[in-house]
Amino acid sequence: MIGSLRGRLLDRGAADGVAGEVLVEVGGVGYRVVVAPTTAVALGDIGDEVFVWVHHHVREDTETLYGFGGRDERITFEALLGAHGVGPSLALAILSVHDPVALARILAEDDVGALCLVPGVGKKTAARLLVELKSRLHVPEFDPRIAASSRQASSANGAGTTHQPSTRSDVREALAGLGYSADEIHGATAELPDDGEASQLLRQALRHLATARQV
Repeated sequence: MIGSLRGRLLDRGAADGVAGEVLVEVGGVGYRVVVAPTTAVALGDIGDEVFVWVHHHVREDTETLYGFGGRDERITFEALLGAHGVGPSLALAILSVHDPVALARILAEDDVGALCLVPGVGKKTAARLLVELKSRLHVPEFDPRIAASSRQASSANGAGTTHQPSTRSDVREALAGLGYSADEIHGATAELPDDGEASQLLRQALRHLATARQV
């Protein structure tokens, strides 16, 4: 099984919004590797020497190489594949929207709304993924103490032991309903506080989006 490739970047295919493709030459052999659009750009320029972490996906009728810029991305991708109903395309789509650190934070916060930003992921699928991935995902950046701290804070505020999604997640969901892209929503909500009046935070996010589109 192929676990990584080091060679020369020969070509970079067009991305469809979720996945792209790069051609990496190793010892005179060109390997076609499916990658997220961000990975395709981050690898470098045509002709550069590149290193790609690889998941070698084998099915009865085909073999596909999926490439990642970091080992933690590959680990997360393989954890996603272990979840019920998640294939390579959906796993790559999730990583195209949320990197491993962001995904770990989403798990700690039980943030269903953030997972729903991924094309093809609805509320039921997102809720199931939160449960399954907590037992499957083990990346270095994920610190289980974050989740424990969140639960303690919730309990101290009289909310019991069940952690409630933040107001910021409600704002993300509202923006998604208005048709904004995942990148726009991420930029507009990155600096918002976790708590506060949802209506005020939504207005703040909309002002940010309006300003960004004028630039």
